[in-house]
Amino acid sequence: MINTSSTTWSSFKAQLQQHPELLFQFQYAPGKWVNANYHITEIKQAPIVSVDCGGVMNAWTEIIVQLWEPTEDEEGRAMQVKKVLSIINMVESKLPLNPNGIVKIEFGNYAFDTRQMFPGEFKIDGENLILDLTPDATQCKAINRGGSCGTTAAGEECCAPAQPVKRKIKLVNLAADQNNCTPGSGCC
Repeated sequence: MINTSSTTWSSFKAQLQQHPELLFQFQYAPGKWVNANYHITEIKQAPIVSVDCGGVMNAWTEIIVQLWEPTEDEEGRAMQVKKVLSIINMVESKLPLNPNGIVKIEFGNYAFDTRQMFPGEFKIDGENLILDLTPDATQCKAINRGGSCGTTAAGEECCAPAQPVKRKIKLVNLAADQNNCTPGSGCC
């Protein structure tokens, strides 16, 4: 994950707990808002274990809050933060969530392909608590560690497929030893 200012689950919840009476709104792109009739359909905890192109094992946990926009219009306003907190409390009563897990918001609709985004800045605008969502992107962890994705220290490419190992074969001239064939010598 490229986002350098990721939000932990504990800090995400702390932000919400400060504003229980506000309406919770999501902006997924400039001028693009998740419809106020959204639902939080599930909260997932995903332990991630990977090995990067430099051969280094990585592990972290993601907490994914999934939003859904119903296709039919529903009257009303966005969900109050205290309703979001009640959903979180219900989830945590069944699934203890890692407080250090990295939060992602999963969202998509008919005009925006479903993807996982990072919580950006929380803003208060009147009676609304607005969360700007920021996209994630792929990355090369070897480069982010100061290494190189192109080659290892030995000059080998770390992202290239492994080269087959060539075995040495000892050639034996069987024709030259043809007159010396005896039982048990392995020539016949």
